Amino acid sequence: MIGVFPNQAIERLVRDGAIRADTPILHDQIQPASIDMRLGHTAYRVRASFLPGSGTRVIPRLGEFEMHRIDLSHGAVLEKGCVYLVPLMESLALPADVHAVANAKSSTGRLDLLTRTVTDGGTEFDRIPPGYDGPLYAEICPRSFSVLVRSGMRLNQLRLRRGHAVLDDAALRALHADTGLVDGDALIQDGLGFSVDLALPESDLVGYRAKPHTGVIDLDRLGAYDPADFWEEVRARNRRIILDPGAFYILVSRESVHIPPGFAAEMAPYLAMVGEFRVHYAGFFDPGFGHAAAGGAGARGVLEVRCHEAPFVLENGQIVGRLVYERMAQIPTQLYGAGLASNYQGQGLKLSKHFRNPA
Repeated sequence: MIGVFPNQAIERLVRDGAIRADTPILHDQIQPASIDMRLGHTAYRVRASFLPGSGTRVIPRLGEFEMHRIDLSHGAVLEKGCVYLVPLMESLALPADVHAVANAKSSTGRLDLLTRTVTDGGTEFDRIPPGYDGPLYAEICPRSFSVLVRSGMRLNQLRLRRGHAVLDDAALRALHADTGLVDGDALIQDGLGFSVDLALPESDLVGYRAKPHTGVIDLDRLGAYDPADFWEEVRARNRRIILDPGAFYILVSRESVHIPPGFAAEMAPYLAMVGEFRVHYAGFFDPGFGHAAAGGAGARGVLEVRCHEAPFVLENGQIVGRLVYERMAQIPTQLYGAGLASNYQGQGLKLSKHFRNPA
């Protein structure tokens, strides 16, 4: 069974003890091609982000960087600009031929809430080697907004794989010809390219920019916040905007994306050659995203953009990233948007689920 594990295979890993937790794993943690991971009861405020390094466990290294501990059992605020390490409820005992990759959930990324997974012996974030046996930790750094979190909340997710199932460009072209991965022509080079839309119909509103001084966002409160209290509207002039260094933006892709049921996709890291900005935090696209049978007819990709060292002119239609497609080991029994509480099926320009829809 080569490829990304679907929900039914993840359920088997849970039953077999390859994914385990002292608190029983809930059915709704399991998504079409991933499993949500839950925060434990303690957050460690650390003075710097760190990786334990090969052959070293996290806990001994934690003693070098810990400043204080926070009980998350009844909720606590993680402050903007600070770094925290939180043991997760889930741990792993993976088979020798199964590896995993982690990523932030969609709503986590749209809040500019940098969340990365750390393992014992880890030399890079979010990558879990074949046969890994041990605990999992979430490193959390709120970048734009302070957030109220509680134990059991789900900020990141885990995708499991056996073997290598990434589609090369020839296979991706064939899949596009068969199913239509985007509306219109597909730019395929080391994945499926996508561009930014700065010419939305009947409006010059093209995105949102995080305000620098705001209140706290309680991650359990959905549809509760006025966007105007946290975001500035971004409007294009001559189909272009200028990104300011250090600012965080929500924009949208020009293309409507389709992920067929037998495939999953991941947004690849940006390339510095296209500009000094990062184009995503939450990069998993599940089988069925934008799929007509699952309640979609193509869906825009929301772009979480942070500009780095210099102001940068972003123009309508500029290529800003790419999607890498992988084969599923099996077609999931549950697709994104089909009977699931999928907040972003058929989306356009959209903030996280914590905000009311703008008037």
